[in-house]
Amino acid sequence: MIVFDKLWKTMKEKGVSTYKLREECGIDSKTVRRLKANENIETKTLDKLCAALNCKIEDIMEYKP
Repeated sequence: MIVFDKLWKTMKEKGVSTYKLREECGIDSKTVRRLKANENIETKTLDKLCAALNCKIEDIMEYKP
């Protein structure tokens, strides 16, 4: 299972709120809800997240068996 627990930690460290993700980075509220629920998201969303947070993919997600 892919989980996004690291995303919330990275956002906190960088001072980025979910509001900023929605308003300034083009990530809609439905996608934020899916991230919180560890549901599937598109790779273009992962790209947007990494660009917005200036981080690597492993800083926002991880695989847990």
